[in-house]
Amino acid sequence: MSKFPKFLMAASVATLTAAPAMAEKLGLGRTATDSEIAAWNLDVFPDGSNLPAGKGDVWTGEEVFAEACAVCHGEFAEGAGNWPKLAGGADTLDHEDPLKTVGSYWPYLSTTFDYVRRSMPFGAAGTLSDDDTYAIVAYILYSNDLVDDDFVLSKETFLDVELPNAEGFIVDDRAETEYGSFTNRCMSDCKPGTVEVITTVVFPGDPNSGFDATPISQAVMGTAAATPAEAEVTEAAAEAPAAEEAAPAMELDAELVAKGEKVFKKCKACHKVGDKAKNGTGPILNGVYGREAGTVDGFKYSKPMLTAAEGGLVWDETELSGYLANPRKYMKGTKMSFAGLKKDKDIAAILEFLKSHSQ
Repeated sequence: MSKFPKFLMAASVATLTAAPAMAEKLGLGRTATDSEIAAWNLDVFPDGSNLPAGKGDVWTGEEVFAEACAVCHGEFAEGAGNWPKLAGGADTLDHEDPLKTVGSYWPYLSTTFDYVRRSMPFGAAGTLSDDDTYAIVAYILYSNDLVDDDFVLSKETFLDVELPNAEGFIVDDRAETEYGSFTNRCMSDCKPGTVEVITTVVFPGDPNSGFDATPISQAVMGTAAATPAEAEVTEAAAEAPAAEEAAPAMELDAELVAKGEKVFKKCKACHKVGDKAKNGTGPILNGVYGREAGTVDGFKYSKPMLTAAEGGLVWDETELSGYLANPRKYMKGTKMSFAGLKKDKDIAAILEFLKSHSQ
């Protein structure tokens, strides 16, 4: 226990927490300079107020992002490990497990700019120049398919971009509009008969339920005897000719498939393959090689993709190669946020990997 006298300790605390007037009286501190205030006055508002001078384009942003941000957020803003995804998630906010990103959830671009400028990169906050901040934000917008690849973000173009969820937030005014109309619940000495709870349980076999339990239980257990019609169908199926032999499997280069699996790590944030694959931000890619475009059940495709599908697009080697190299150039308006594979060898490897999941 400190031997410092309690009355001295109290006096010290009082001095440290004194009002500015007292501090001035005691000769403590000084008035902050304009430059010191400006260093902290970084708030950027939804209308673009307080934005700094500067600009940044998408491709410069891709380079800066790869150097300063990709280690946590992935090369394509798709997230790495447990770090947040910054792109994708369009139309998922009404799902059981929504993906909340800059493109799907954030309402204001000012929040993105302010956060990157003030807090990023992790461990080195405040080291980005204003131009680099503009460029990174431009690349994040591009990764969410909100701007074209020639977009330049600046104070002048800031308000040209409206995030999809800008109208998704409302002011919580319940205290003014609702609370006054609430009534107090009766917790004791309530008026008799105010609430009446009726519970009805109906189950197969209940003589009052209208169900006949026997055929239901037989159907569940698989013991019901086949009707003449069912027996006829079974015999017909047994006598039907064998289905046509499946097409011969494609020959695969095992080494190239293994390389393709590594390249696919760039895609797996949005696309899944394998026995337990499910649609996510993008459709599952099982059987994609040789498949008609826009035909995965349960996935909501973009209008450009559906238009291409109506035109007879089939994902063969030529079409997949073109799409993977530059999705937005290949299909204007595609929802795919992936910027594209720059190396031919990576495209060849991932095609072989997709073939292996299309046998």
